Amino acid sequence: MLIPPSLKPGDKVAIVCTARKFEPEQCPPAIELMNSIGLEVVLGNTIGKDNFQLGGTDEERADDLQQMINRNDIKAIWIARGGYGTVRIIDKIDFTPLRNQPKWLIGFSDITVLHSHLHHLGLGSLHAIMPFSVPNATDEAKTSLKKALFGEELIYQTNTHSANIQGQATGQLIGGNLSILYSLLGSASSVDTNGKILFIEDLDEYLYHIDRMMQNLRRNGYFEQLNGLIVGGMTDMHDNQIPFGYDAMQIISEIVKPYNIPVCFDFPAGHVPNNLALPFGREVSLNVDLNEVTLKFL
Repeated sequence: MLIPPSLKPGDKVAIVCTARKFEPEQCPPAIELMNSIGLEVVLGNTIGKDNFQLGGTDEERADDLQQMINRNDIKAIWIARGGYGTVRIIDKIDFTPLRNQPKWLIGFSDITVLHSHLHHLGLGSLHAIMPFSVPNATDEAKTSLKKALFGEELIYQTNTHSANIQGQATGQLIGGNLSILYSLLGSASSVDTNGKILFIEDLDEYLYHIDRMMQNLRRNGYFEQLNGLIVGGMTDMHDNQIPFGYDAMQIISEIVKPYNIPVCFDFPAGHVPNNLALPFGREVSLNVDLNEVTLKFL
């Protein structure tokens, strides 16, 4: 696994759209955050582009991302926001330059398409807040982004949860948005979970669909050789008029319990203000016990 090198003061970070549109007037909070930690922001050509929901046409978004991948002076690429659209351009991108000059591609939600594809190619990426989410992000989330980018020590300790399954595990951290992981099954961007620690989160889904997605991951062998599972925010879940009968945590717990792996619920990452940075592709140790959960990047 190629892990991008740590950034240093003065390095340039590009902001581009691969999914939904993002306007120039929305950029100042993100620019101020990057400047406050000593980094320079370069706005891509897609900032301000408007193609209905998307930040430009597929060709414009693909070209903008490709240019920033190709540029030697750009050390990290921060995707402006999620929504939908990254899958429309993933097969148009040549990621080969990242083998010679790895750089962090940063984001979450729809950006799971990039995380999964990069992992399939043996390249690390960073699940973290995006420019769109900076105004509502906690100070801890912002600090975790800085630590991840600058290669500082990352150890997260969180409260225990009644649904947790105790245990210890190590492995590469992978994952992202459950709906996106589900949508990528069977494609060249689907990740191999064998020996890994999987992180999942989701937003605005019906409970029966959480069950459908988890059942499909199970049937595709996602949990057969998995070392551990981290469940982040399962935010704004919905039920039908006739209740499904289980909440999201119960659904997930029931499906993964037979695999005898440590499971952590309600980890602070995903569509939540305290969206802690998770460098995907890095080795981690996960310790789930009665009193707390510890996730340490090795």
